[in-house]
Amino acid sequence: MAQAVFDQVNLVVKDMARTLAFYRRLGVEIPESGVWKTPSGIHHVSIGGAGGVDMSFDSHALARRYNRGYEAERGRVLLGFGLPSREAVDELFDELVTHEHQALQPPYDAFWGARYAIVEDPDGNPVGLMSPSDDAHRGEPPAL
Repeated sequence: MAQAVFDQVNLVVKDMARTLAFYRRLGVEIPESGVWKTPSGIHHVSIGGAGGVDMSFDSHALARRYNRGYEAERGRVLLGFGLPSREAVDELFDELVTHEHQALQPPYDAFWGARYAIVEDPDGNPVGLMSPSDDAHRGEPPAL
């Protein structure tokens, strides 16, 4: 079985502009290149992080699209674990669900090209499982 590597903290935010302003005031550099905008606003911002851990911000609208089990009341932080392959995502997801961890989003080919799934940890925190992105599996972003 492949080893999962903690590599992402994803905050789902109510007000992207206020959130970005807050983190910029803390001194976090937020490049314009990692921002995904639609006519309805900013829905995803990805910034690098220390030690290879990425930090991202997502809108509630986007979180509802990539996570069928999304409920704002459950918490707005998603811990991300990278896996070496698409198959490893499916295998680890199946193992965790077999051991009675709640499935929030079964594995699927996400529009950004990765195989992606979400389970809950024992305290109800969502945990994302993601393969490397592959352009052959990339699709159109969802309509928000």
